[in-house]
Amino acid sequence: MTPTLTLVVYMALLTWATLLAASLIRVRGWTLAGTMLAFGNRENLPAAIGLAGRAERTARNTLENFMLFAVIALVAHAAGATNPRIASGATLFFWSRVLYIPVYYAGIVYLRTLVWLAGIIGLAMMVLALL
Repeated sequence: MTPTLTLVVYMALLTWATLLAASLIRVRGWTLAGTMLAFGNRENLPAAIGLAGRAERTARNTLENFMLFAVIALVAHAAGATNPRIASGATLFFWSRVLYIPVYYAGIVYLRTLVWLAGIIGLAMMVLALL
Protein backbone atom coordinates (compact mmCIF):
# COMPACT_ATOMS: atom_id res chain seq x y z
CA MET A 1 0.00 0.00 0.00
CA THR A 2 1.28 3.47 -0.82
CA PRO A 3 1.96 6.07 1.87
CA THR A 4 -0.95 8.16 0.56
CA LEU A 5 -3.39 5.25 0.82
CA THR A 6 -2.08 4.51 4.30
CA LEU A 7 -2.98 8.10 5.23
CA VAL A 8 -6.48 7.55 3.80
CA VAL A 9 -6.91 4.61 6.20
CA TYR A 10 -5.53 6.61 9.13
CA MET A 11 -7.79 9.52 8.21
CA ALA A 12 -10.80 7.18 8.15
CA LEU A 13 -9.93 6.03 11.68
CA LEU A 14 -9.40 9.62 12.83
CA THR A 15 -12.76 10.64 11.32
CA TRP A 16 -14.52 7.75 13.05
CA ALA A 17 -12.86 8.71 16.34
CA THR A 18 -14.04 12.34 16.06
CA LEU A 19 -17.59 11.23 15.31
CA LEU A 20 -17.55 8.86 18.28
CA ALA A 21 -16.03 11.47 20.59
CA ALA A 22 -18.59 14.09 19.58
CA SER A 23 -21.40 11.68 20.26
CA LEU A 24 -20.06 10.63 23.66
CA ILE A 25 -19.27 14.20 24.72
CA ARG A 26 -22.75 15.38 23.80
CA VAL A 27 -24.52 12.69 25.85
CA ARG A 28 -21.86 12.60 28.58
CA GLY A 29 -21.33 8.92 27.82
CA TRP A 30 -19.04 8.44 30.81
CA THR A 31 -22.06 8.78 33.14
CA LEU A 32 -24.76 6.17 33.69
CA ALA A 33 -27.47 8.48 32.33
CA GLY A 34 -25.26 9.32 29.34
CA THR A 35 -24.57 5.67 28.63
CA MET A 36 -28.28 4.90 28.69
CA LEU A 37 -28.94 7.82 26.34
CA ALA A 38 -26.16 6.64 24.01
CA PHE A 39 -27.61 3.12 23.88
CA GLY A 40 -31.08 4.47 23.16
CA ASN A 41 -32.63 6.12 20.13
CA ARG A 42 -30.94 9.44 20.84
CA GLU A 43 -34.20 11.25 21.40
CA ASN A 44 -34.22 14.38 23.55
CA LEU A 45 -30.47 14.92 23.32
CA PRO A 46 -29.05 17.76 25.38
CA ALA A 47 -28.16 20.89 23.44
CA ALA A 48 -24.76 20.80 21.78
CA ILE A 49 -23.19 23.81 23.49
CA GLY A 50 -19.67 24.51 24.69
CA LEU A 51 -17.30 21.58 24.23
CA ALA A 52 -20.13 19.38 22.94
CA GLY A 53 -20.87 21.89 20.17
CA ARG A 54 -17.23 22.26 19.26
CA ALA A 55 -16.79 18.48 19.20
CA GLU A 56 -19.81 18.11 16.93
CA ARG A 57 -18.60 20.83 14.55
CA THR A 58 -15.11 19.28 14.57
CA ALA A 59 -16.55 15.89 13.63
CA ARG A 60 -18.68 17.34 10.85
CA ASN A 61 -15.77 19.35 9.45
CA THR A 62 -13.46 16.33 9.67
CA LEU A 63 -15.97 14.17 7.82
CA GLU A 64 -16.45 16.79 5.09
CA ASN A 65 -12.71 17.21 4.59
CA PHE A 66 -12.06 13.47 4.74
CA MET A 67 -14.43 12.92 1.81
CA LEU A 68 -12.48 15.43 -0.29
CA PHE A 69 -9.14 13.93 0.73
CA ALA A 70 -10.24 10.35 0.06
CA VAL A 71 -11.55 11.20 -3.40
CA ILE A 72 -8.37 13.06 -4.38
CA ALA A 73 -6.10 10.35 -2.97
CA LEU A 74 -8.04 7.53 -4.62
CA VAL A 75 -8.10 9.32 -7.99
CA ALA A 76 -4.35 9.85 -7.73
CA HIS A 77 -3.88 6.16 -6.96
CA ALA A 78 -6.19 5.03 -9.78
CA ALA A 79 -4.37 7.32 -12.21
CA GLY A 80 -1.04 5.91 -11.13
CA ALA A 81 0.15 9.40 -10.22
CA THR A 82 3.43 9.19 -8.32
CA ASN A 83 4.29 12.87 -8.03
CA PRO A 84 5.98 13.50 -4.65
CA ARG A 85 3.70 16.53 -4.17
CA ILE A 86 0.76 14.15 -3.81
CA ALA A 87 2.38 12.37 -0.88
CA SER A 88 3.57 15.66 0.61
CA GLY A 89 0.12 17.20 0.28
CA ALA A 90 -1.48 14.11 1.84
CA THR A 91 0.97 14.24 4.74
CA LEU A 92 0.34 17.96 5.28
CA PHE A 93 -3.40 17.37 5.15
CA PHE A 94 -3.32 14.47 7.61
CA TRP A 95 -1.14 16.13 10.24
CA SER A 96 -3.04 19.40 9.99
CA ARG A 97 -6.24 17.45 10.71
CA VAL A 98 -4.61 15.74 13.69
CA LEU A 99 -3.72 19.19 15.05
CA TYR A 100 -7.08 20.70 14.09
CA ILE A 101 -9.06 18.49 16.46
CA PRO A 102 -7.51 19.56 19.79
CA VAL A 103 -7.23 23.17 18.62
CA TYR A 104 -10.96 23.26 17.80
CA TYR A 105 -11.86 21.43 21.02
CA ALA A 106 -9.89 24.07 22.94
CA GLY A 107 -11.75 26.85 21.09
CA ILE A 108 -8.63 28.61 19.77
CA VAL A 109 -10.37 30.46 16.93
CA TYR A 110 -7.61 32.03 14.81
CA LEU A 111 -5.21 29.13 15.17
CA ARG A 112 -8.03 26.76 14.21
CA THR A 113 -8.50 28.63 10.93
CA LEU A 114 -4.76 28.57 10.18
CA VAL A 115 -4.55 24.84 10.85
CA TRP A 116 -7.62 24.26 8.66
CA LEU A 117 -5.98 26.33 5.91
CA ALA A 118 -2.85 24.16 6.11
CA GLY A 119 -5.04 21.14 5.38
CA ILE A 120 -6.63 22.89 2.42
CA ILE A 121 -3.17 23.73 1.11
CA GLY A 122 -2.33 20.03 1.37
CA LEU A 123 -5.40 19.17 -0.69
CA ALA A 124 -4.49 21.84 -3.23
CA MET A 125 -0.98 20.43 -3.52
CA MET A 126 -2.47 17.05 -4.34
CA VAL A 127 -4.91 18.42 -6.93
CA LEU A 128 -2.27 20.58 -8.63
CA ALA A 129 0.05 17.57 -8.87
CA LEU A 130 -2.73 15.70 -10.68
CA LEU A 131 -3.44 18.42 -13.21
